[in-house]
Amino acid sequence: MIGVTTLDVVRARTFFAGKAKAPVADVNVPVVGGHAGITILPLFSQATPASSVALSADEITALTKRTQDGGTEVVEAKAGKGSATLSMAYAGALFADACLKGLNGVPDVVECTFVQSSITELPFFASKVRLGKNGVEEVLGLGTLSDFEKEALEKLKPELKSSIEKGIKFAKEN
Repeated sequence: MIGVTTLDVVRARTFFAGKAKAPVADVNVPVVGGHAGITILPLFSQATPASSVALSADEITALTKRTQDGGTEVVEAKAGKGSATLSMAYAGALFADACLKGLNGVPDVVECTFVQSSITELPFFASKVRLGKNGVEEVLGLGTLSDFEKEALEKLKPELKSSIEKGIKFAKEN
């Protein structure tokens, strides 16, 4: 499922940059977990560059919720008559560019993507990966998580596990 997490990264970067008063192009926020609701976990504690504006726990909670609900927010803004088409296209272009850089041997191309991994006990998990000439060359660890992120990680696992099981069942039956 390479690429689906990039849309969540774009949203997290945009929302964080707004709070941090930083140019979006200079910001990176890893997003791990899955791609639906509470399974989307932006790691604002690992955002770069580190914000000169200290974000409160309430602001982190609100940014996380907004990232998780970003797709719904757009659909509601369009009164049910569309989705985040341009955002999806932009995310797709960013990810395609990252893949091409990796395939061309550019070093240290790191993106977040939903892959088979052993980062958690779940068989699939969106996490940071290093892209290279062979595609995904390394699945990177979660790094240091804040207490909020550790708690959110545990809360998302049952929901993500259920989604993974449904996906595997669907793939086997079709």
